Amino acid sequence: MNVKVRNGNVEQALRLFKRKVNDSNILFEYKEKEHYEKKTTRRQKKKAAAKVRERKRQEKLAKNPLSLK
Repeated sequence: MNVKVRNGNVEQALRLFKRKVNDSNILFEYKEKEHYEKKTTRRQKKKAAAKVRERKRQEKLAKNPLSLK
């Protein structure tokens, strides 16, 4: 991944680099592969996250029943 420094503005180049890394999920993949995780553990985490999302969605619907999203 390349970022050009224009007019000696390193801060702007660093911000652009961080944005590119964040958008491409490179850091997320690195952290994910840092330690091996069993498939069952991965599934459990995924299921728990889905439950949290659903609970959050239900709470939002309870507060405002007119919103369908």
